Amino acid sequence: MNFASDNVYGVHQQILDALSKANAATAPSYGGDDLTKKSEEKLAEVFGCDLRAFLVTTGTAANGLSLSAITPGYGAIICHGEAHIAVDECNSPEHFTGGAKIIGLHAPGGKITPSMVEKTLKGFIRGEHDPKPKGVSLTNATEIGTVYTPDEVKAMSGLIRPRGMKLHMDGARFANAVAGLGVTPGELTWKSGVDVLSFGATKNGAMMLEAVVFFDLALAEDFAYRRMRSGQLISKSRYLGAQMLAYLDNGLWLDNARRANALAQKLATGLRQINAIRIPNPVQANEVFAIIPRSLNDRLLASGAKFYDWMPDSLGGGIGEDEIFVRFVLSFATPEADVENFLKLIANG
Repeated sequence: MNFASDNVYGVHQQILDALSKANAATAPSYGGDDLTKKSEEKLAEVFGCDLRAFLVTTGTAANGLSLSAITPGYGAIICHGEAHIAVDECNSPEHFTGGAKIIGLHAPGGKITPSMVEKTLKGFIRGEHDPKPKGVSLTNATEIGTVYTPDEVKAMSGLIRPRGMKLHMDGARFANAVAGLGVTPGELTWKSGVDVLSFGATKNGAMMLEAVVFFDLALAEDFAYRRMRSGQLISKSRYLGAQMLAYLDNGLWLDNARRANALAQKLATGLRQINAIRIPNPVQANEVFAIIPRSLNDRLLASGAKFYDWMPDSLGGGIGEDEIFVRFVLSFATPEADVENFLKLIANG
């Protein structure tokens, strides 16, 4: 019963099969192979627009490099205070951008609003003594399992675009957001004003695969050099291309996300039936956050179940001394029986 992360599970068999097939022949290196080229074409088909896509191996690289195309070192990027770029990537965005400032805004529910960003922007009154606001980064699905709707993304873009700022989306769990909302990838990105997307695949069935997807094509002008300088131009790029094509083939990426999301709903439904457990936020993707008694937390961990306690600041209050805030993450590969057995373990305590 491992609900620690979607990273703990393996690679989808169709993606492994594609890697095996790619391994059977020779191919040009450094992105000159057909699989890498076709993956960009396939992404353009999936999103329904002209775009530029660059394959990389990690979400940290995707985020840092995306932001480097948006802001120079004297700039500032605004995000949620618990966003990966703010707290989980060891100053990678600052490194790749040459020193840009990441400004985290704290709010319950994992989402920032245009009014919060507008208030923050009003504080930039010192001219060149302040960093220059260059962009906003939205995480979708968020670090607390909620999602931004297309209308919410549009509202943010509508605020910052007239100010010459760009909109980045950290889509490590983008598939879960799209599946949860029932919208198209285009509706949640370029049609709503997103300029660049960190398109995640690793958490949802790939081995090691992310893509930096530019909808604002001008931002991609020198990106090949940025990727090379960062060590993210893979010599045997065909293995990334093979993964991406298999991931997108026949909607596998969305099928995986739908299954993970459905298991999250199943777990949340079961937890809500237990009086001692509270779920403070809507479950909109593949993560369930709950407030549980510390005694129950200890018993579950002792039984061998795996999950993490989470930052109580995410709640904005409302947690007792004898309670703990925890996170459960569901994967496309999580056995449904694990969810059922976990709920039985709680109920039989």
